[in-house]
Amino acid sequence: MAKKILIVDDDQEIVMLIAARLRANQYEVVVANDAVQGVSKAHKEKPDLILLDNRMSGGSGLSVLATLRQRMDTIITPIILITAYPSEKIKEEALEKGATDFIGKPFDANDLLGKIRKAFGEKGL
Repeated sequence: MAKKILIVDDDQEIVMLIAARLRANQYEVVVANDAVQGVSKAHKEKPDLILLDNRMSGGSGLSVLATLRQRMDTIITPIILITAYPSEKIKEEALEKGATDFIGKPFDANDLLGKIRKAFGEKGL
């Protein structure tokens, strides 16, 4: 059974690119277009991993991350924070709030797949 990944991002071009790459690698994809929808779909869809943009409409990825870590059904779900403004400060805050990993935009699709596989405990590309 394919692992389900929730993409939470308001940039439709990024969502389409990530979704196509994930589907090509046999992952099931669910999409949320803003922070509120992201929290709702995380609880409804029960994804195996969440790719979470930091800057989007409806709230920041860091606030969504904090909210998800307070709920029993998403407390241990791997979450990779994606940001167009990568910095050590944001990375530290994301990891403190419970992010599994962190990646800056623009990113290489293979790097993202590597982080996803690492979060799932899988080896290799």
